[in-house]
This record gives sequence, structure tokens and C-alpha cells, in this order.
Amino acid sequence: MIEKKEEVDKSNTSRREFIKTSTVAAAGIMIVPRFVLGGKGYRAPSDRLLIASVGAGGKGADDINHFDKTGKADIAFLCDVDEARAAGSVKKLPKAKFYKDWREMFDKESKNFDAVSVSTPDHTHAIVAYHAMQRGKHVYVQKPLTHDIAEARLLTAAAKEFKVVTQMGNQGASNDGTRQLAEWYDAGTIGHVHTVYCWTNRPVWPQGIPWPKQKAEIPPTLDWDLWLGTAPYKDFVENLVPFNWRGWWDYGTGALGDMGCHLVEAPFRVLGLQYAKDVQASVGTVYVGEFRQGHFPESCPPSSHITLTFPKTHKTKGDVTVHWMDGGIQPERPDELGPNEKFGDDGNGTLFIGTKGKMMASTYSLDPLLLPTSRTSEVSVKQTIARVPGQSDGHYGQWIEGCLAGYGKTELSSPFEVAGPLTEALLMANLAVRGHDLKGGHIKMVWDNDNMRITNFDDVNQFVKRKYREGWTI
Repeated sequence: MIEKKEEVDKSNTSRREFIKTSTVAAAGIMIVPRFVLGGKGYRAPSDRLLIASVGAGGKGADDINHFDKTGKADIAFLCDVDEARAAGSVKKLPKAKFYKDWREMFDKESKNFDAVSVSTPDHTHAIVAYHAMQRGKHVYVQKPLTHDIAEARLLTAAAKEFKVVTQMGNQGASNDGTRQLAEWYDAGTIGHVHTVYCWTNRPVWPQGIPWPKQKAEIPPTLDWDLWLGTAPYKDFVENLVPFNWRGWWDYGTGALGDMGCHLVEAPFRVLGLQYAKDVQASVGTVYVGEFRQGHFPESCPPSSHITLTFPKTHKTKGDVTVHWMDGGIQPERPDELGPNEKFGDDGNGTLFIGTKGKMMASTYSLDPLLLPTSRTSEVSVKQTIARVPGQSDGHYGQWIEGCLAGYGKTELSSPFEVAGPLTEALLMANLAVRGHDLKGGHIKMVWDNDNMRITNFDDVNQFVKRKYREGWTI
């Protein structure tokens, strides 16, 4: 399935160990050995991680700021298909050389950076990350890890094959909350969990709409062809970039892709979940005119309720049912929750239902609570899981420390071996959403994990691995 076009640049992955003197012209950083500079505890520039940031505006700019906060990394290169979108980062980092095309940057500058941060729309995550890993580069990839299930499986295997340090950008995975939930569960506080609810107020962008008929003028600062990347060619339209692409299947993965990696991470960690065995979905109805259902296969639905069944794990007594709800749909409030107490936060949350009790948390697994909430202060369990210093900020620092230490030397919260299966489960859930559209109704889809396919409705298997546009290959 994969054609390896380049060998890993092994010398680059260990260059901090042997470089005597070298200059990264684009970053304006002289790399010299520690003994030349001297000073006890001095961190030589060669001990800093040099990052190429693919995506420099929006979330990319936010990621850059977090990397900068660690004090242990330098953004050596910036890449963005839109000069206007990247302008803030370019101004902030005048020594970082700017490219529009990540492929050109990789070809010309590969020996001058250690790692790549990918903060692009979902449909280009995998191709950028894979080509970086092929070159021996550590990678930090925004959530969801990939657009397709096959891509998630590929990146998970590639991280191990190329021995690079990886992290997905679901920063809540480094929060104390998800660890507190795990400790409560491991101590038997709520018994054995059999049902989980995760819900979000997303989408907060248009979904369930037809593709615009009127093409628009491409902004002069945007390279539209590069933005499309792997996706089929279409004329540029208004209100797509830089944000609303999330609601279109060619580029985004809907509400589930946007928030699932934040809200479903805790159930995966707490219960040891891996791959779902079946999934079913019901979706919100769209009307065009009076009482006529709209059929818009290019766009994600305005709301959905998805039910995934996960098989028994070493931490559960039997199957676990995970409910995903978006578009404003929420589960019934637990009886143990007071009438004026908050249920999650701002339309997002996670609820665990066990044989002896319940527990819940808000977005990013913040504010973990036992139910009734009075139990939270009454129950005391031993801390068994190490906390990540800085929590969400530490999610970035954790990856940087891992890159500096080398593959397999440190523990990370969301390496691809963890992020890959989580992403696959969420994208498999989206198969049920798309199947609902194709089938025109609600069916249960049975998943063959080894072969990555739905066994009882073949039409949706076309979405397991999409076809890339000509000229864009892995």
C-alpha cells in the first residue's frame, strides 16, 4: 500500500550528538558544542529542538506560542499556504524562513530542523506527517490525527518504523483530570463502567448545507491549489477558509473530528479502550423548503447521536457502550446531579456510568467530579499516576523533552500508539454517519478491525481510505 520513496535521514535524528559547528542560516542560530560556550547548566543552541511549523496562522500560531513557552525549542521554519494568515507568526519570528509549500521546505531544508508541527486542515495531516517521519523527523500533529482510518493506521505504524517521537494535539490528555478519573476508577469508586456519554455543542460552523454554486475570487495571498492538497479540485468558494472547512467531508471530519479527541480521550485512558466492534448513528434532519428532507452528501449533518460498542478490556467486566452526541444533543441529566449544578461546561462533557456510581468531567477532562458532587471531597484515593507539569502547556513541553531525549526514552500522553486507535474509533463512527446518508436510515455497522472494513454495508468502505488527488501521494 505504501511506496517508500526516501530513506530516513538517520544522521539528522542524532545530529545534536555529533555536530561540531554548523549554521542554520534561516533560523539565525549557530550550533556549537556545549564546551565551547561553557557555563554550568548552560543550554547550548544545539540542545534546543529546531521545529518546522506547517501551518503558521490560527491554531498553528497558537501551537507556535506554546512551543515558545517551553524555552527549549526554536521555530526554524514557517510554512503556510496563505501569507496573510501567517503574517503574525512571520512578524514574530523574523529569523524563521518562510515557505508556502511544505514539500519544497522538506526538500531544501530537511537537514536544518529536527521536528515538524502539523497544524493544517484535517485532510492534509497525514501526508505532511508521514513525509516528515520518513525523513526521521519527530512530529506533533493537531487533532484529529488524520482524516481517514487508513491514514491513522499508517501513521501509528510509521512512528514505530521510523523511531520518531510523536504527539497528537489533544492537550487535555496531559491534564490532571483524566488521571484523576482513572485513579477513581482503578480504586473501584464507581464499580465497573458499562456506559459512557460524550457530548458537544459543535458544530459552531455550517453543516447540513449544499455546496455553494457560486465560485468566488481567490484571495491574492492564498495558494488555493496547495490548500486543496490531497482533496479533489473544486473552485474556490466563500466561507470555506480559514474555519468552515470542518463541515465538509473533503476537508474536515465534522464535530466528532473536532471535539472527539478531547472528550473521548478520557474513556480510552480510564477503560483501556482500543477499537470498536460496531457502530450506529442517527442524524439531524435538514429541510429545504417545507417538509422536504435535504440530501447533502458533501456536508456533515447538523447534529448526530452515535453509539459505539467496545469489546471487554483488561479494565472492564464486559462490553462498553459509548454514546457520542453533537449539535446540541445531550444525555439526560443524572439523578445524582443537583438541579442547579452544571452538567459539563458550555455544552461539552463526559459522563461515566458504573455499577456503583457515576463520575463526569468537562472539556479536556477538566473539573472531574464524582456524583453526587459531595462525594468528590469525601472520597480519597491514592495518587498512582504521575502528573504532567504544566498540564495542557506541558503537553507541548512533554513532546519537546521526548524529542531531545530520543525515541523511546520518555513517556508521552498522546503518542501515535495511543492517538492512532483513538482517532480510528472516531473516524469509524463517522462511517455510520455517512452510511446513514447513503442508506437513508439507521443501521448497525459491524467493524472488522484487522481488515479495516465494515462487513455488512460495503458502500461506506470507500471512506476508509480516500483517493488522493493526482500529484499528492504517500
